[in-house]
Amino acid sequence: MTTATPTVAAGTQKTDGTPTTTAGRVRKRLNSRTATLVSVIIAVVWTIPTFGLLVSSLRPEDEIKTTGWWTAFTNPQFTFENYQQVLFGRSSSSGQLAGSFINSLAITIPSVLFPLAFACLAAYALAWINFRGRDWVYIAIFALQIVPLQMALVPLLKFFSTGVTLGGVTLMPAWDLVDEQKFAQVWFAHTCFALPFAVFLLHNFISQLPGDLMEAARVDGATHPKIFRTIVLPLITPALAAFGIFQFLWVWNDLLVALIFAGGGNETAPLTVRLAEMAGTRGNEWQRLTAGAFVSIVVPLIVFLSLQRFFVRGLLAGSVKG
Repeated sequence: MTTATPTVAAGTQKTDGTPTTTAGRVRKRLNSRTATLVSVIIAVVWTIPTFGLLVSSLRPEDEIKTTGWWTAFTNPQFTFENYQQVLFGRSSSSGQLAGSFINSLAITIPSVLFPLAFACLAAYALAWINFRGRDWVYIAIFALQIVPLQMALVPLLKFFSTGVTLGGVTLMPAWDLVDEQKFAQVWFAHTCFALPFAVFLLHNFISQLPGDLMEAARVDGATHPKIFRTIVLPLITPALAAFGIFQFLWVWNDLLVALIFAGGGNETAPLTVRLAEMAGTRGNEWQRLTAGAFVSIVVPLIVFLSLQRFFVRGLLAGSVKG
C-alpha cells in the first residue's frame, strides 16, 4: 500500500519552500503578518475621517458646532434633519442637493460609458488589426496624455459656441444648447479628455492576449467583430472595471469642466457646484456641509465596493510574470 504525497510543480518552489518566481515571492510577502498589520493600520487611519464625517452629519447643529464628533459616543444625539435640509430644503443656503444629485448622475454615467465604448474599439484595432500608420496613431494617442486639460478648455468652449469655419465655409455650426441640452457638451469634453488614457490602458491589456487564441478564432471563421465581442470583451473585464472606476471618480468629483460647459444653473449644476456654493468663503453651516459631503461620496463608495474585485485584478494584471 502506497501513500500519496503532494507534489509541487517543477520550478515553482525551492526545496526550502521559497517561491522561485517573481509572482510567488510578491504573493508571499503580501501574505505575511507584517503586511497584513500594515494594511489594517492604513485602512483604519483612512476610514476614521470618513466615519467622523458620517457621525457629524447626523448630529444636531448645536452639538456639531460646540463639540467634536467623538463626543457622540458619550452624549449620543442624532437626527436626519441635516439631510432633509440639504436634499429638499427650499432656502438657497440649504443646498437643494436632490436635483444636483440627479444632474451628477446624468453627467457621470454617459461620461464613463462613451470613452469606454470608443476606447475598447480603438484599442482592439491598434492591437490586432494591421493597417498603415498604426504605430504612429498609437504614439499620437499616447502623447495626448501629456496635454494639460486646462489648455483645451478655451478651444472646446469656442468650438461649442461658434462651431468650425474654414475659409469662410461653415464645416460645423455652433451647438447653441440650452438648459439640460448642455449635458451633451460635458459628455463630449469628458470623453475627449479620457480617451487617450483609456486607449493606452486597454491597448496594453488587449495586446497581451494570446496570439494563438486569435489565430484559432480566425481559423474557425470568426470575424473581427465576433472576436471582439466573444473573446476580447470577457477577458478585459478587469481592465474595463479599473478604468471605469477611475473615470467615474474623476467625473463625479469634477467641478471645473461641469461649471464651464454646463453652467451653474439649477437645471444642470452637479453636486460639486452646489457644495462649493454651500461652503462659500466661511463655511459656517457645518451641519449642512457634512451632510452634503457625505451625500456626494455615497455613490462613489457604492461603485468602488461593488467593482473592487475587478479593480484589483485590473491593476495587478500584467504587473508580474511567472
